[in-house]
Parts: sequence; C-alpha cells; structure tokens
Amino acid sequence: MTNNSFSGSKYVRRGEANHDAEFSCSVQELRSLMELRGEEAVARIQESYSEVNGLCARLRTSPVDGLDGKSEDIDRRKEVFGLNIIPPKKPKTFLQLVWEALQDVTLIILEVAAIISLGLSFYHPPDAERQNCGSAAGGVDDESEAEAGWIEGAAILLSVVCVVLVTAFNDWSKEKQFRGLQNRIEQEQKFTVVRGGQVIQIKVSEIVVGDIAQVKYGDLLPADGVLIQGNDLKIDESSLTGESDHVKKNLDKDPMLLSGTHVMEGSGKMVVTAVGVNSQSGIIFTLLGAGDEGDNEDKKDKKKEEHKRKDSKGKKSKFSRIESYFT
Repeated sequence: MTNNSFSGSKYVRRGEANHDAEFSCSVQELRSLMELRGEEAVARIQESYSEVNGLCARLRTSPVDGLDGKSEDIDRRKEVFGLNIIPPKKPKTFLQLVWEALQDVTLIILEVAAIISLGLSFYHPPDAERQNCGSAAGGVDDESEAEAGWIEGAAILLSVVCVVLVTAFNDWSKEKQFRGLQNRIEQEQKFTVVRGGQVIQIKVSEIVVGDIAQVKYGDLLPADGVLIQGNDLKIDESSLTGESDHVKKNLDKDPMLLSGTHVMEGSGKMVVTAVGVNSQSGIIFTLLGAGDEGDNEDKKDKKKEEHKRKDSKGKKSKFSRIESYFT
C-alpha cells in the first residue's frame, strides 16, 4: 500500500496551489480526470498520480481499508467535494400548470369563440335600425333572445375554466406523487463501501469522494470512480453514451467508471472521485436544467467582464485619438 505522506514530493507541490490544503486534489482536477476515456485516462493517471494508489493517497484514503469513517472526515469531504445528491428542479406552481393547460389549441379556439359571442350579445345597433328591424319582425321573442344571448358565451368560458382547472390539478397531483416516490427510492437505495477495513452498506446519498466502493453484477453506479481492482468487469454505458455494447473495464485500458451506468458482468472495487453535480450524470442533469440558476449567474458574470473589457478598450481608443490629435 502506498504511503499517505507526500511531504516534499511533486504531489504536495501541486496540492499547494489548490484551495484545499487538506486534500491534494481539487474538484475541477477530478472532474477533468473523469472526462477522459481509455488510454488517455490511463496516461493521465500515470502522469499525475503514478498509479491509482497515488490517487488514493492524494485523496487521503486507503485502497484496502477505505476511509476511517470518522464523522469529522466525512463532513469535511462533503464540504469540499459536495454531497452525492443532484438537486431536483423546483416544482411547478399550480398557476404555472394552469397557464400550460391554457396553451391547448382547442381551448384557445373556444376562448376566442366565447369572447366573440359575448361581444355580439352586448352589442346593440342604432335606434333607427332597431325600429326598422322591430317593425319588420314585429316580435317580442327576438328581444328576449337578444337579452339572453350572453348565456352561450358565458357557458363556453365556464366549460373552458373547468377543463383547465381539472387538467392543472391532475398534473399537480401526479408531480407530487412522483416526487414522493423518487424521495422514497433515494432514501431506501444503499451501496456497499469499505470503511475502517469493514464492508458496510450505506445510503447512496452518504457516499463521499475517497470512499472505496465495491461494484458487482446488477449494480447501478451512484458516483464516478476509478477502478482499483476488477474481475471480468463489463459496464453498460448506454445511458450516457448511447452505445449498446458492453464496455470492458480494467486497469490497463479503461479504468474509468461513471455514475448512472449498470454493471453487467464481473465485480471489482473503485475509489470514488466525483459525486452529485460533479459526477458525469450530475453534469448532464445540470445541462438539462437542474443548475439553471448557477449557469445564469456565470453567464451574467461573463457578460459583465466582457462589458468592462469593451469599455476599457473604448476609453483607450478615445484617449489615443485625442493624443494623436494634439501631437
């Protein structure tokens, strides 16, 4: 087993540049590592960490005994590397569901027809025309029908309101049931890890970077990791790559294990390198809209920086023109 002390070595010198003095790997470094595949990933591991044991040493974990399981260490890893939770989108409010239900083409046609019907029912022609029409028709029934003409338009609007409210309530109840079922599954799902030299099962949400996880046939990987030991391990990565062929994983050719993929054959052990929104499945969920707020903030900051650069360039150009004019 590789010694965990790296004083005076290249690992510590690299780690000093990171924001985290306790760990010699930053979140961005691990994310960039997990974006590599195949021989390129093997070359990066050999170049940066010498071997997988070197990566474990920089993460302050043992490839055999795993983490010590102390609450202080677990809390520190959650603070530095994040939780193994992908925050869901904010649920839609009832008013938003009502607005979506109103976008139906059939309901829009009914709404327009109801408004036109109400407008015609309240429209009265001039007095001269009314007298001529009254002398020609000479009936009191026409006047009563004209006065009750608004009922048809109001009935159409009332039916549209009923349909919209029922549709919005059904969507709201379905979304609520789905979120409750999803929370129940996340709380009950467990995974096998090694802590303090003992094999235990913990909740998926409690997995942290540096955990030594055991993978076997039928498992759904809950986090990204690098293979430490494998036995005819084959992974189905179709959920991420779309390829139906099973990918063989070993230390020499492709040791990268990704969250959201299924173990189809064999078994092995991996060191967890990315969890939650920093994992590959978390990055995909973020791109699909789970992290819109953070992305918007980044875009706003970039736009502000671009505006500042443009303003500074404009001021410099104006100053140079004035200076050239006087010279």
